[in-house]
Amino acid sequence: MSARSKARKQALDLLYETDIRGTNLVDTLASRDIPVEGPDARPIREYTKELVTGISENRRKIDELITTYAQGWDMDRLPAVDRNILRLGIYEILWSTDVPMSVAIDEALVLAKELSSDDSSKYIHGVLGRIGSIKDTISI
Repeated sequence: MSARSKARKQALDLLYETDIRGTNLVDTLASRDIPVEGPDARPIREYTKELVTGISENRRKIDELITTYAQGWDMDRLPAVDRNILRLGIYEILWSTDVPMSVAIDEALVLAKELSSDDSSKYIHGVLGRIGSIKDTISI
């Protein structure tokens, strides 16, 4: 697993936790971002910080896009892991200029296949593919 893939997984863990607990994403990141040494140290990766901060800053627009393009699903009805994989993928597609769209989608699908169901990965692929196909027309 590449360093960026690990950072995405770490970001997803934080997104999922704050979604389930109803806590603030940036506050949770700050509470975890403590330099610790030793065999159990799990430092927050720089790319994780970038993802979490960017998603937090753009959450309203990201959630609006999910609501618009996740046809047949309310935000509250989407499984939390799927909702947060979509947030991560949409952020990378629209705001991460150094990540090709195909990589953002593929990485989201890897997370979906690992952590959710086959149906979820197909659904996530459809939503992210649709957003990717119209990304130049989306005002951010």
